[in-house]
Amino acid sequence: MNLSYRRMEEDGVMLPVVSMEIDYKQPVFYDEEMQIEVMLFEKPLVRLQTYYAIYTSRQDKPHVRGRVALCFTDSETRKPVKAPETFLKMFDE
Repeated sequence: MNLSYRRMEEDGVMLPVVSMEIDYKQPVFYDEEMQIEVMLFEKPLVRLQTYYAIYTSRQDKPHVRGRVALCFTDSETRKPVKAPETFLKMFDE
């Protein structure tokens, strides 16, 4: 989505991990290049649900599938906040 996480932190917003699930299907070897597909299906409010699939050139099926739930938080207070407008605008484009 071409948004820098560093920039979000500079703007005072963090995204700590709340929970995650991972399903290992096949190993990925040391020094093997991976393609990581990140999917977002819902426009977030405070919680961001991301889904992952990790591929290599060895096979067409993903080696790993996963889900990560994150929470937008204020970097000073560490309390949940609404997703930044710059992030939300990307869903409208």
